[in-house]
Amino acid sequence: MRINGHGHILPEPSQIPAFMREKKLFWIDDDKKFMRQADWSRPINGASFFVKEKIEWMDQHNIDHGVMLCLSQLYCNGWKKQDCFDGIQFQNDFNASVQNDYPKKFTCGFVVQPMYIEHALKEIERCVKLNLRVLCLPSHFLNSKGEWMSTAESDVDPIYELANHHGLAIQIHPYDGEKMIALKNKYWRFHLIWMMAQCADTLHLFTLRDLPNKFPNLRTSFAHGGMLGIASYGRRIQGFDGRPDIFEELEDPRKTLGHKNLYFDTLVHDSHTLDLLKKRVGVSQLIMGLDDPFPLGEMEGVGTSYPGRVIDYAVENGILTKQEAKDIWCKNVLNWLNKREEDL
Repeated sequence: MRINGHGHILPEPSQIPAFMREKKLFWIDDDKKFMRQADWSRPINGASFFVKEKIEWMDQHNIDHGVMLCLSQLYCNGWKKQDCFDGIQFQNDFNASVQNDYPKKFTCGFVVQPMYIEHALKEIERCVKLNLRVLCLPSHFLNSKGEWMSTAESDVDPIYELANHHGLAIQIHPYDGEKMIALKNKYWRFHLIWMMAQCADTLHLFTLRDLPNKFPNLRTSFAHGGMLGIASYGRRIQGFDGRPDIFEELEDPRKTLGHKNLYFDTLVHDSHTLDLLKKRVGVSQLIMGLDDPFPLGEMEGVGTSYPGRVIDYAVENGILTKQEAKDIWCKNVLNWLNKREEDL
């Protein structure tokens, strides 16, 4: 099988509750040309944004199954309590319906908001009953004091404890960089640079706090290859060795490098970066990630891109063997999900 471990599906405009549009939380224009949130909007400008088109697109590109993650716009960072509860329930119910209607095509994720920890725990239990087994977390969230925090902080441990109890797969994805960083929202810098830095920051804490060993039943994937987190590994080691006073009671990052429960998707855009990932964490920890249908995903019509381009180039350049490429497309994704091929 060829399994995409990082994709997204939009609901139809009619599926979004009226209150979300009335409160400007999230909606899609009736003509399906734009998605909107408050004063933010982005065009819906490619194939596979919606279920029917997604399945056609998958068939066209020989993709047998896709892991559909939550929309970053519905992480609900900083939302009022009831709006957050209602928005998250809508997102999770929608994803559950997609998985239920197309079980052979899709495994879907669900989201919780760490700011409201008690609700988050109840929502995990509810979603597990809906047979959702992939927990989507933002790399950072806004706490009740108005502070931005990494989801690898101890405040979030109750979520990891419950997820560990249920043996869930986790996916950590960055968003809201423009709200965290005091720079003008220009040059697409928050998608091209700061999202990578957000992932690196949470990977930094995730390893320092030894979460892969503290919660051994979790299998956590970092979006976009955790690119800057992998590239900055040597600097983090230097810092850990050079300033032990800063890292008292924290763990050496070497301890979890290549850990069997730490995964990284392949959405790194070039084979040289993929080569670094392979050398640092091992092929067994790499899963296919296309981030479809967004233009920063591996989408046809964007330069020389197409679904699976980085893997194909890596095979052509001798960075990956054909068997390693097959494992990234299938075996490794199944290991992250803790599923067998016949389960899909």
